[in-house]
Amino acid sequence: MNLCEIKATLPVDTVDAVDDLLLERGDARWSVMHDVLIPAAWLIGMFESRPDAEAAWTDLASELTGAGEPEFRNLGDEDWRNSYKLHFKPWQCGRLHWVPVWERETYALPAGDVAIWLDPGMAFGTGNHETTRLCCERLVEWAKTAPTEARVIDAGCGSGILAISAARLGFSDIRGFDNDVEAVRISDENAALNDLTGVIRFYEGDLVSGFSGEPGDLIFANILGHVLMQFVPELVTAVAPGGLLVLSGILAYELDQVRDAFTSAVPTWEVQTRIMGEWADVALRRV
Repeated sequence: MNLCEIKATLPVDTVDAVDDLLLERGDARWSVMHDVLIPAAWLIGMFESRPDAEAAWTDLASELTGAGEPEFRNLGDEDWRNSYKLHFKPWQCGRLHWVPVWERETYALPAGDVAIWLDPGMAFGTGNHETTRLCCERLVEWAKTAPTEARVIDAGCGSGILAISAARLGFSDIRGFDNDVEAVRISDENAALNDLTGVIRFYEGDLVSGFSGEPGDLIFANILGHVLMQFVPELVTAVAPGGLLVLSGILAYELDQVRDAFTSAVPTWEVQTRIMGEWADVALRRV
């Protein structure tokens, strides 16, 4: 595979804002690299051709503040993968570790902890964002007391990270869906990296069709806040008695609005919220 890489410097103080912008736009071809030691930051994109890269830059540049002039470079397959190795490092939440697959033989995993192996060169990200971290915190806490036969649903699975993490914690009744068929393919590939082929059922679906089947004991919906509010009935109906619904992808300033939309529909459910940086989650337990 030959790709065109585009790279532009970013002011360090804009890193969080640009990262949030990319998440809102939903274009996984872009990523932000931040070296906290130098310190320095770059916006990096991978595209199938230079015209595609130039068009994407033109579309995005007007929303960036202080970005440098873009540099374009043609990459062969090996160059492309090696470029990601320079920037993606392991990260951890509780006893879960998300580790680039090329560190599989060298990563020092603490006793009792669990590794999720990922290929960061794939689309849809490695999960190292506040929205996913919020979900991971909920998963780690929930897993301490949940029975292993509990049903887990990852709605809008993206790269399948949450479903795969649940499987690595010992849960076996797991399904994930996304309305993007490419996300389903990537999720299956990441599951295979973790020897989980056939353990998790990934399929194409949206927030209406995706919830066919039995209700979930833990449901993740790491989507954007305004989308979540459009599907309140579908989301709350999919939760089993005693189950937990975790909503993420919510900007902090949207938190009250999203929480109120759901608590108005299910006023007797227990509710918790958390804020991490500019993002928030809402966790609702059916009682």
